[in-house]
Amino acid sequence: MKSLRSLARAASALALLAGSLVAQSAAPATAKPVTAATTVTTSATTSATASAAAGAAAAAAEARGFVDAHSHLFSYEAFGGMLICGKPFDPDGIAAALRDCPDHYPNGELAWFENFTRTGSPTGTHDPIGWPTFRDWPAHDSLTHQQAYYTWVERAWRGGLRVLVNHLVANRQLCAIYPLRRHGCDEMDSIRLQAQRARQMQDHIDAEHGGPGRGWFRIVDNTAQARQVIEAGKLAVVLGVETSEPFGCRQILGIPRCTRAQIDRGLDEMYALGVRSMFVCHKYDNALCGVRFDSGTQGVIVNVGNLLGTGSFWQARTCTTAEHDNTIDPAGVLPDQIARLLPPGVSLPAYPPAPHCNTRGLTALGRHMVEGMMRRGMMIEVDHMSVKAADSTLDLLEAAGYPGVISSHSWTDPRYLERIYALGGMVAQYGHDAEHFVDEWRRTEPLRDAHQVPGYGYGLDANGIGQLPGPRAGNAGNPVSYPFTSLNGVTLDRQQTGQRVWDVNVDGVANYGLVPDWIEDMRIIAGPEIVEDMAAGAESYLRTWESAAQHAATH
Repeated sequence: MKSLRSLARAASALALLAGSLVAQSAAPATAKPVTAATTVTTSATTSATASAAAGAAAAAAEARGFVDAHSHLFSYEAFGGMLICGKPFDPDGIAAALRDCPDHYPNGELAWFENFTRTGSPTGTHDPIGWPTFRDWPAHDSLTHQQAYYTWVERAWRGGLRVLVNHLVANRQLCAIYPLRRHGCDEMDSIRLQAQRARQMQDHIDAEHGGPGRGWFRIVDNTAQARQVIEAGKLAVVLGVETSEPFGCRQILGIPRCTRAQIDRGLDEMYALGVRSMFVCHKYDNALCGVRFDSGTQGVIVNVGNLLGTGSFWQARTCTTAEHDNTIDPAGVLPDQIARLLPPGVSLPAYPPAPHCNTRGLTALGRHMVEGMMRRGMMIEVDHMSVKAADSTLDLLEAAGYPGVISSHSWTDPRYLERIYALGGMVAQYGHDAEHFVDEWRRTEPLRDAHQVPGYGYGLDANGIGQLPGPRAGNAGNPVSYPFTSLNGVTLDRQQTGQRVWDVNVDGVANYGLVPDWIEDMRIIAGPEIVEDMAAGAESYLRTWESAAQHAATH
C-alpha cells in the first residue's frame, strides 16, 4: 500500500515538472493565460509571477491542490459583530475594510479580550492602525484582528489552495460576554448573515474580474461543481457551520430547548443556504452533545460561558479509557470582565484528577441530527465532541457505513483517526507551526498508508480566535528563501500590503496570504513528499464528500 502512494506521488511530481497543470492553476480568474512575464497586482500588492517552465494546460483526472478544511472568513459578523476587527472585503476598499475596532483606540489598552487571549493578561497595548502601516496587526498571535482579507486569500489560492471550507461561526455566550455589539446574539441569525456576506464577497470578486462567474472565489454546492471550479484553476469554497447552539438547541440544567422537528427544519434551511459540512456541538454542552473541553486560560472563559449558557459548569470524571478530552486546568486569575459575570458566591469548581472526560455524550436529539445529516449527504464534523459523544457518533456512522465524517482541525482524540480513515473520512491538521505540523504528518502517515488515503489537509482556523502558525524556531540556518516557487509553478516574493512587507521567517503566518510560505517552510524541513501529500488534499476531501453524497442517494 505504501508503494501505491509512492507511485501516486511520483506521477504527481512528473506532472508538475511537465508543467501540465501550471497554466490552468496559475491563470487569473478571467481565464486569460499567464505568461512568464505576467505580474498580478491587487490593491493589497500581491505579486505572483508565473514560472518560465509553465507549459500548456491539461485536464487532470484528479483535483490537485491544497485543502483548508476549517477557516472563518466572515466571523467579523459573529459574536455581536464587534469582537473581530476588520473585514475580508468592503465595497469602499481596503482602507475601509482593514481598520481596528473602535474600542481598541487610541493605543489598545481597552482591548481586554485581545490582550487576554494574546498574553493571558487583560492589560496591554498595541498600535491600532491597520491599513496602510500594519505595525502590530495582523499577527499570527493576534486573535481579534482580521487575518483573511480577500487579496491575502487570493495569494494563497495562487500558491496552490483549491478547496476552502468556510465555516459560518457563532457563539451566543461570547456575544453576551463582550459588552459591544452591532447585532443580536442569536446564533442562527449570525449564520444567515455570514452566508449572505460570503455571496456578497463572491460578487465583489466577480465584479473585479469582469462579471458574474468570472472571479476566482466560487461557492460550490456539490462535488461536480467543485471539480469544474478546480479544473478551471479557481478556488472551490464549501460552506460549513460551527456553532454552539445549532437551531437553538441549547439545554438548561439538562433540559433540551429544541425538538426533532426544529432540527429537521434547521437542516433543510442550512442545506438550502449551501451548507454542506456541520458541527453538532462546539464550545458549550448543548441539547445534542457534550463538548471536548478547552484548556488553559481560554478554557477558564469557556467554562464560565458553559455555566451562563447551560446553568452548570462542565461536568468531568477521571477517564477509564485511553481516549480522553482535553484537561481542564486549575483556575487561574479571571479578568474582571469575566469574574463579574459569575453569580455572587460562585467560583470555578474543583475537578477530579486528569485525564478528564466529559460526562455528557451524544443525546437522542444529537443522534437525530446526525441521521438527518447522513440523509442529506453532509459532512459530519466530530471535532469539539466529547470522547463520549464522538465514540457514539462513530458507532452510528460505522453501523450505517457512512463515509462523510471529518476531523477538520485536530479537536478530537487522536485515537479516533483510524476509525475516521476506515470509514473513508477525512482528517485535516490544525495550522500548527511548521515543525509541529510536520511531526504530526509523519506520525499519522502509517494510518493513511494503511487506508490508502490519497492526501493530507490543514485546518488553519483563520479568524477563529486561535493562533496561526508562528515563525519556526531556529530557522536561521535554513530559512525560506525569497522568491520561491509554489506548488503550481507560481513564483512568490515576500508579501506586501500597503507599507508592510511580511516574511514568514520572522512573522510566521501573520495573515492568510502567508500560507504558501508556511508550506514552503515545511518543504525545507521535510522534503517534497509533504507538499505532494498536501497537494492531494483537495482530491481526498472531494472523494469523502462524493462518497457521502452517493451514500445518501442510495440509502
